[in-house]
Amino acid sequence: MSTIEERVNEIKEDLDFFDDELAKYEYIIDLGKKLEEFNESDKIPANIVHGCTSQVWLTHEIKDGKIYFRGTSDAIIVKGLVYMILKIFSDSTIQELKEIDMDIVHELKLSEVITPNRQSGVIGMMKKIKEYAQNA
Repeated sequence: MSTIEERVNEIKEDLDFFDDELAKYEYIIDLGKKLEEFNESDKIPANIVHGCTSQVWLTHEIKDGKIYFRGTSDAIIVKGLVYMILKIFSDSTIQELKEIDMDIVHELKLSEVITPNRQSGVIGMMKKIKEYAQNA
């Protein structure tokens, strides 16, 4: 089992592999294609992530003391960002998620690749994840 920090470093290494912003952007879009199918019935107001320019939905499930997330977006670049967030934070304990204090945009150097509005969306996803952990 890897920690949140280890998973962040894995994605950071993957992104650092690409020399230019366009290649990183394309890589993030490709990640979005790996998202699991999201149930239409979960596209409800309670699951909407606020702060995103596009529509983003995030759900969670608790199993054996860990939280697992599912999500999607109506924008292809954002689907890639959702995939990264889910990969980093799913399969974490409730306590780990409550204690996390990380600027994921800064950690992954996303400000070099995505617009400020998209960065706000990533921050919104982080808030939703913390909210789920706090209420678990």
